[in-house]
Amino acid sequence: MEDAMANLKLLDDEEEVIHEVAGEESFIFQFCLVGRYLTDSVVYFPSLRNTMADLWHPIGGICITEAGEKRYLFQFFNVIDFDRVKIGTPWFFNNHLLILQTIPEGVNPSTIDLKFTEFWLQVHDLPPGSMNESMAKQFGNFCGEYLEHRNTMESR
Repeated sequence: MEDAMANLKLLDDEEEVIHEVAGEESFIFQFCLVGRYLTDSVVYFPSLRNTMADLWHPIGGICITEAGEKRYLFQFFNVIDFDRVKIGTPWFFNNHLLILQTIPEGVNPSTIDLKFTEFWLQVHDLPPGSMNESMAKQFGNFCGEYLEHRNTMESR
């Protein structure tokens, strides 16, 4: 029997070759965010799904699925909904912070490090004229990583 197995060959017409189509990209996670809640307590998934869908009320709809241990996949079907939720961070559910990240192409959502999120800082009672871009960068870098500065006095 070993001799028969050693001489086993596939005929040319039996071989199947998988060809990748050139220029065709994978958009499986095109409008998707992966997230987790910053809590050790149990999150009741059906309640989470209904609450976030009602809160965001997406135009094109949303599909929220569990993506592993305390991870959730938020799939949007419209770029406007995706951008609005991404820009609107931070989001909360039952007073727990939702950390959201986009999924880079070719990356498994379960391997994304969900430790950081963006926050706006509002600083009060500074001396007049002392809040400028340089001071904003110093405050931002002291607390984490500086992203943007918006002076409400300048916009008035």
